[in-house]
Amino acid sequence: MTNQSPSPRTKRWQLTDRAPEAALSRDGFAERSRGCLHLGLLHQPRLVYDDFRPIILTRNTGDIYQHRHSGSSFVSFPAPFAEMQTFGRGKRVGYWLSEKKFKKLNFHNFVDMCRKRGIEMVQLDLSQPLEQQGPLDAIIHKLTDHIVEADQNVTEALRLVQSVQEYIDAHPETVILDPLPAIRTLLDRFKSYKLIHKLEESMKDDRICSPSFMGLSSECGMDMLEQLRKNGITFPFICKTQVAHGTNSHEMAIIFSEEDLKDIRPPCVLQSFINHNAVLYKVFVVGEAYSVVERPSIRNFPSGPTDQRAISFNSHHVSKPESSSDLTSRDNLEGQCRTPNDDVIQKISRCLRQTLGVSLFGIDIIINNQTGQHAVIDINAFPGYEGVPEFFDNLLTHLTIVLQGPLPAGPLRANGVSQSLSLVCGVPRSILANEGGGWVIDSEGMKIGSHQGLNCCNADLTKNYQQHCRATLATEASSQ
Repeated sequence: MTNQSPSPRTKRWQLTDRAPEAALSRDGFAERSRGCLHLGLLHQPRLVYDDFRPIILTRNTGDIYQHRHSGSSFVSFPAPFAEMQTFGRGKRVGYWLSEKKFKKLNFHNFVDMCRKRGIEMVQLDLSQPLEQQGPLDAIIHKLTDHIVEADQNVTEALRLVQSVQEYIDAHPETVILDPLPAIRTLLDRFKSYKLIHKLEESMKDDRICSPSFMGLSSECGMDMLEQLRKNGITFPFICKTQVAHGTNSHEMAIIFSEEDLKDIRPPCVLQSFINHNAVLYKVFVVGEAYSVVERPSIRNFPSGPTDQRAISFNSHHVSKPESSSDLTSRDNLEGQCRTPNDDVIQKISRCLRQTLGVSLFGIDIIINNQTGQHAVIDINAFPGYEGVPEFFDNLLTHLTIVLQGPLPAGPLRANGVSQSLSLVCGVPRSILANEGGGWVIDSEGMKIGSHQGLNCCNADLTKNYQQHCRATLATEASSQ
């Protein structure tokens, strides 16, 4: 936060006593000068107006957050970094996105925004040595296609991914959005679901309870029903591809009875279906900022086995904003109809960010219509951010934070990761190592490195907190 005094031209934000659910404090102030936000004492939530747009200010673990409403979206981000930082000394940021992703995001607009702030944006050519394209203060990428192909032993993809990781290893000072091993975890539904359950066990929050799941690597055998029972999976359940990327990853099926088990094609992940009144909440995270967008989802079904035949569907089509079909019908709503709790979303996204070291990811959350509990049903690396008009602003804010450099105090950090703590969101480092929840990869899967621990769920977040990790990427595909 800036220490400069407000100038005579400072625009004071209008304070109001009218807030739907916020208890307003009578002390503190918020005002803006030359794009900078100045905040005084803030002990209670406060509603202010910025050009007649409502903003609620809250303090959480020492930091002040803004919560903005934009249409159907809800956005939360650290208020101190609303200021418009411009770098006098040039910063160089490399980026690589597929041509399709670049066009879909209109990423050229973000490139222009960065250049106006004194950040040189370098489009990386992966066919050439990255060493010749440096030095780079940060790298933004979506290498998911190449990482998946590398896991399938595609020669060219192996070479590209290895060369990128070699550059990262040689330049620990370069911030990576996001670390390749962490992306690899998110690309494997079995690993990401296992990680979510470990984090939930450590959080001990009754408001969070994700569905039971199991991985299936071979055809269903005679003992399939017993396997389902041991893993806590009941009919109906959803069958998903294990790889959480590509067009096929959206092809899913709802299995209602033993009769349809023969149609399951491994490798896949089976996940218990939770009735949620046909509403999906997509949480789009950018660093410490996030937006929540409501989307259509699968309608309610009776619990237990039924005569209903398996239903195949494309999750991408089902969750489009304009989606409307019998599968997404809300005619049979029952139980509770709740919206996500902001504190729960912050808790989940913060733990995922700090555990994996990711900054650009999405979380699919549903609300159990019987218990009101939040359930994480999928995690996505660098999603499309559809319905999030603030994406570029949030990304630029986060990039500005990480380019400002490492924390001035505290333990030694490698790419922003503390090397002295033994817990990750309350989960012992050894447990995550055994469960494949870490960042160093070998032929057996993902193993956490001895220097990668973080006590994050209960730790205070500092304003400059950045979470990235350095790891060695092996070229063999992980085995499940």
